[in-house]
Amino acid sequence: MTASLTKILHVEDEPDIQEVAKLALEAVGGFTVETCSSGQEALEKASIFMPDLILLDVMMPGMDGPETMRALRELPGFDTTPVVFMTAKVMGAEVQRFKEMGALDVISKPFDPMTLTDDIKRIWDARNG
Repeated sequence: MTASLTKILHVEDEPDIQEVAKLALEAVGGFTVETCSSGQEALEKASIFMPDLILLDVMMPGMDGPETMRALRELPGFDTTPVVFMTAKVMGAEVQRFKEMGALDVISKPFDPMTLTDDIKRIWDARNG
């Protein structure tokens, strides 16, 4: 497992949020970001992009975040790729459930574009000791 975080696959169905997150992660964080508008698109792009981390919206039409995460885990090489959920519904029980599913953490929406990179790095660093 690589210790450096450079590539993030962001799965989000809201164009405004996609734009703000991409701008924040690329301009502030210096990451390479691939944006997907659906779980299905994430499944198609993941193997090509090979992200270090997947930033995954919970509430999406069609395949939601947890379903997308389960499907990504089935892809070769993605069984341990770190996943961070983003959701407007951040309650202790929900966060616990997502972590039990294997997510590293949960970032609440709306998020602060100026601190999103720090949040991601903090979660990443905590995981990698």
